[in-house]
Amino acid sequence: MTSRRKLLRAAAALALPARLAHAAAAVPAGAPVLLGLDAEFGHASSTSAEAIRQGILIAADELNARGGVLGGRPLQLLTRANHAVPARSIANLRELAATRDLVAVYCGRFSPTVLESIPVLHELRLPLLDPWAAADAIVDNGHDPNYVFRLSLRDSWAAPAMLTHLAAKGVRHVGLLMLNTSWGRSTNKAARAHLANKAGLSIADVQWINWDDNVESMRAKLQLLLERGAQGLLLTANAEEAAVLCRAMLSLPAARRIPVASHWGVTGGDLPRLVGPEFTRLDFAVVQTFSFLQAGTPAAARLAAAHHKMFGSQGARDILSAVGVAHAYDLTHLVAQAVDKAGGTDRPAVRSALEQLGPWEGAVRRYARPFTPARHEALEAGELFMARYAQDGALEPVPAGPGRRPA
Repeated sequence: MTSRRKLLRAAAALALPARLAHAAAAVPAGAPVLLGLDAEFGHASSTSAEAIRQGILIAADELNARGGVLGGRPLQLLTRANHAVPARSIANLRELAATRDLVAVYCGRFSPTVLESIPVLHELRLPLLDPWAAADAIVDNGHDPNYVFRLSLRDSWAAPAMLTHLAAKGVRHVGLLMLNTSWGRSTNKAARAHLANKAGLSIADVQWINWDDNVESMRAKLQLLLERGAQGLLLTANAEEAAVLCRAMLSLPAARRIPVASHWGVTGGDLPRLVGPEFTRLDFAVVQTFSFLQAGTPAAARLAAAHHKMFGSQGARDILSAVGVAHAYDLTHLVAQAVDKAGGTDRPAVRSALEQLGPWEGAVRRYARPFTPARHEALEAGELFMARYAQDGALEPVPAGPGRRPA
């Protein structure tokens, strides 16, 4: 090695501590550590984005009361509205990624929007925390390292739970009514995979829902499924499309109304209000992972009490889109642990730390190890159950029945 090269290396080595000290000094004491939320704020009749925001804020309030993260830095949330438009979401993510000390971003409920953002998130090395969107490919995205961490269900878990519910009601031929998006196609694929080796349970037909379907066009699709032998419906839709289906179903004679097992996108809006008072005359159940009505963890009790105090809910039955609140709450506690474990706000370090977290008792469940390098799903299929809307609009878990586990 030449003398000149040795001198340059020695100078660089001496300068490195000074640069690190300057970088550390550039962060004011007590400066906030930022979290981003890019979700469907402003989307018609949606309650999901607000529920996710509430869960994050409750957790951040708890953590900040205990000193925040990194020895005294408070957590602060930045929100962006994407209106379920992928291009707007990607623009929001690029803006958030350019924000100093922002460690991760949460997504909302719409899988198609999230799926479009996956390449950009990995380009930006921006950890994504998923508290709702269920398409399998969001996590199973082929990227290594994977920057997506989900605390929610998957379509490949939801479809079997819904089909098990219908089978328990005596349904042997299922009609699939799927939203014509990547989310609907994901659920269709999961349902077919589940039924491939299930004797005595088959798909009568599949019909695809469009966002502009009205009661007349929906009734025609429903009639076609009935003519082809559907005894029950597997539905993947949001509250707006589900309301159109329910009104179409209510227009049929009572004997022609068949049970519906729905994916949980409908709970991201006020479905009972959209349908009207006749809604409870239908046999309509929805898959869930969490309910304040049956939660037994101390964290769930704290979360409910904080929701009443901070957001004015009157009781457990009054908390809208409960899964969004609870999932986002747990995810916020987990990412805070990851920031402390990483020792700073470097995003790749936070991503790695999320894979190394230890046991923690959350609102949804006890996490023995929330994530690992090989598993970026914090929940399991066993968390799923079916629920029905009561007269007051609250979702009540469906009893499993004697000798039968929940769906």
